[in-house]
Amino acid sequence: MGKTAPSITGNHSMSVSVRVSCLLIGLFIGVAAAAPVPEVTATESSNAVETPAVTFEMDVQPLLTRYGCNAGACHGKSRGQNGFALSLLGFDSDFDFDSLVLQGRGRRVSAAAPGLSLLLQKATGQIPHGGGERFAVDSPQYGLLRQWVEAGFPRTPEDAPQLVGVIVEPENRSLAIEENFALIVKAQFSDGSERDVTDASAFQSNDTTVLKVDADGLIQAGSVPGETAVMVRYRNHIAVCSVTIPLTGQIADEVYANFQRNNQIDGLVWKKLKLLGMLPSAPARETTFHRRAYLRAIGRLPTPEETLDFCADGGVGKRERLVASLLERPEYADFWANKWADLLRPNPYRVGIKAVWMLDAWLREAFRENKPYDQFVRELVTARGSSWRNGATVIFRDRPLTVEIASSVSQMFLGVRLECAKCHHHPFEVWSQDDFFGFAAFFSRVGRRGGLSPPISGGEELIFTKSSGQIEHGRTGVPVLPTVLNGPPLELGAESDPRQVLADWMTDESNPYFAKVMANRVWAEIMGRGLVEPVDDMRATNPASNESLLDYLAEDFRAHNYDIKHLIQRIMNSHVFSLGSTPSKWNVADHNNFSRFYRQRLRAEVLLDAVNDVLDVEENFAAMPPGSRAVQLWTHRSTSLFLDTFGRPDPNQDPPCERIPDSTTPQILHLMNSPELNTKLSLDSARTAKLAESDLANEEIVKDAFLRVYCRLPTADEIKIASKSLTGSDQRRKAVEDLFWALLNTPEFLFID
Repeated sequence: MGKTAPSITGNHSMSVSVRVSCLLIGLFIGVAAAAPVPEVTATESSNAVETPAVTFEMDVQPLLTRYGCNAGACHGKSRGQNGFALSLLGFDSDFDFDSLVLQGRGRRVSAAAPGLSLLLQKATGQIPHGGGERFAVDSPQYGLLRQWVEAGFPRTPEDAPQLVGVIVEPENRSLAIEENFALIVKAQFSDGSERDVTDASAFQSNDTTVLKVDADGLIQAGSVPGETAVMVRYRNHIAVCSVTIPLTGQIADEVYANFQRNNQIDGLVWKKLKLLGMLPSAPARETTFHRRAYLRAIGRLPTPEETLDFCADGGVGKRERLVASLLERPEYADFWANKWADLLRPNPYRVGIKAVWMLDAWLREAFRENKPYDQFVRELVTARGSSWRNGATVIFRDRPLTVEIASSVSQMFLGVRLECAKCHHHPFEVWSQDDFFGFAAFFSRVGRRGGLSPPISGGEELIFTKSSGQIEHGRTGVPVLPTVLNGPPLELGAESDPRQVLADWMTDESNPYFAKVMANRVWAEIMGRGLVEPVDDMRATNPASNESLLDYLAEDFRAHNYDIKHLIQRIMNSHVFSLGSTPSKWNVADHNNFSRFYRQRLRAEVLLDAVNDVLDVEENFAAMPPGSRAVQLWTHRSTSLFLDTFGRPDPNQDPPCERIPDSTTPQILHLMNSPELNTKLSLDSARTAKLAESDLANEEIVKDAFLRVYCRLPTADEIKIASKSLTGSDQRRKAVEDLFWALLNTPEFLFID
């Protein structure tokens, strides 16, 4: 009898220095070449030690995941690789076992001649393999796989203790720059037992610029201070280790204690900065705060008069009064409805023009009324009636398939991206196909009458709840009962509306996702970056940069009846919101802890309106009244090269659409060379012409230009330089136009500072 190889799931010290990698092209596939089979001597046999039985689910599948052979780039992709397919990350054990043991004419594993198994020969490089040698013949990995083959490919017994979870030790760790430490992973079973599975686990760092982790779970801190998480995976169970690398140098506790605190947000941010050894930037100037507040709250620039009045106000609490007044202005509803249109606005080519208009009108009315967010979501999720009368129903017209609306609802309102779980186990979370189809089942009784089928947009469609209906599991074909996330299946009678049951669960105070994802979304809109990024991808493996702050915002939002204006006001009244954007040596590496304000390019519609406000001109949009602003557009089909260039969503793009805030070369060239912008600068009715024809001195023209474009007065040097450009020209109007053109092409105008 051969020597029993040590189990890969044994002591961590037996790990080999093999980096996490894909077994790549052709693992286990191809013609077996005649290769020598390692011999086992009698002496070795007599020295064999008893080890736990090796089984497919407990030992082999985790090994395949660790080395990436069932990853999406290799055999885990939909059609497999070179004729050999595995389920993505091992979510379907039956399929994988069948593919490895029963298919391939028995070449992949052979109990009669274990050493000739392709499983062993290719992984050890004994025959050509696209992925190269993954481990040596004398390695624990080889020993484990050979032991499994020799034993006749055993499966885990049905009566064996079930895997219920996985833990990583430590869960939190603070490291010095370039320090390292090793993780330990333990599997927990239904009988209360634990097993060290470090050697069978896969590891991944969320940010490799902060730290790296190798295939054996050894974490190596980088040279940049920061914070990130390391994901640990074992058999589709996930654990997370959060690692902090503080900035070197000691800062006295009283420094943080003396920072200004306008509300609880500030204290929670200062606490996190203290942990990281960071200091916040200095507060922004009054004019910078004023411009920032206008753009973040209502999406428009303040007028010169509004700027001067704010600067002249010496009263206590003027910033709080400003924020409160902005949220009562009519521009608020248009601006925030425009944001939500990206998330909900349907494809006009699919649902029809009138349906798009109805949903847009419904959104704007909701923000004008300051409709509580829980009611807002409930009306959408349970919408019924005519798509020409109730705009909320249009989301069901746009997504006629049950699986489509389920994915959208979970992502938008719960921050859970279930889409991946439709076909396989979520690669970075706990969600399985059972979770996806159980959630989708809440929409299986949505009925439709009238209208035309996509891609033809057509007439009125009625949305209602049918008395029966079901959805079948995508893999098993078995009908699925409605199931809330992390909950039991629900038996609902014909008299119950499954969507009402779902809405009740979503908006319940105990729901761990609902308030959090909206709090995070609003924080991102106000602060330029979410506490969780992307804002609708909330999972254990993507933790918030400040969990305590996100918990506070969510609880405060719930406590104030899901009042969106209250949430905005709470954030904007914090001292953190008023910080400057200029980094210091104490926070130059910070990109997600809000030690400073993060600059962000103006949204396309806001930027176009800002250009028009600066020049005192109007835009003409198709299907809109004269004088309409870009943020009031109800459809992306309104022709505008400017808006397309600066990133409004394509009308054919399915929501939710999160815009990319990055600047591009076409955007820069458009502002510099656009014929439309040049025409606006040259109009007789434009502000440039009026200033040039006025009796104002050059210095006053410069002040007016700076107040309009930058929302501040120019410095003495700026007045001197700009006035000289006006004085030295014999064509005053052209010089004024050039001055405005130059200011409009600067980052100070294009970005929220």
